[in-house]
Amino acid sequence: MNKTVIIINGRGGCGKDTLCDITAEHYRVMNVSSITPVKNIARLAGWNGEKDPASRKMLADLKKIFTDYNDLCNSYLVNCLDEFLSAGNDSEIMFAHIREASEIAKFKSCVSPLCRVFTLLVKRETSGYSHEALGNTSDDDVESCDYDFVFVNNAPDIETLANDFTAFLGHVILKEQ
Repeated sequence: MNKTVIIINGRGGCGKDTLCDITAEHYRVMNVSSITPVKNIARLAGWNGEKDPASRKMLADLKKIFTDYNDLCNSYLVNCLDEFLSAGNDSEIMFAHIREASEIAKFKSCVSPLCRVFTLLVKRETSGYSHEALGNTSDDDVESCDYDFVFVNNAPDIETLANDFTAFLGHVILKEQ
């Protein structure tokens, strides 16, 4: 299998990490997020890992500051990409979690000459899933990008989700090798 980078996005709670875990049951996966260095900085300032609207806004604002200052998050992802592509790394798929359309485009342009890259939007439309605005553009504008693929997570249970996504991944995304 050739190395593939999947830039994954979707609103909070739609199942992105679960889909990455499902994929890891069938492929060797590297799972990284552009917000990781920002979360590390936020922890130093007292953030405890909450995912409430105020915390999400703080992280989005902090990410914007570091993007403008030194492109911290994209630099972090490019370092992860270098590790993914290194001779000693046997990972087949790298999931890169990125929220902002401009950051998705920037990272995709870094990847495309080096290996296959796709963008994937994960949506959830089940009852009880909230689509209300969270008050920051990083979360609220996830659908403002043109994605190569969209996966709708409406599975009633984890087994169905695993079957649905494994089929989607194998037939739609990875068949293009």
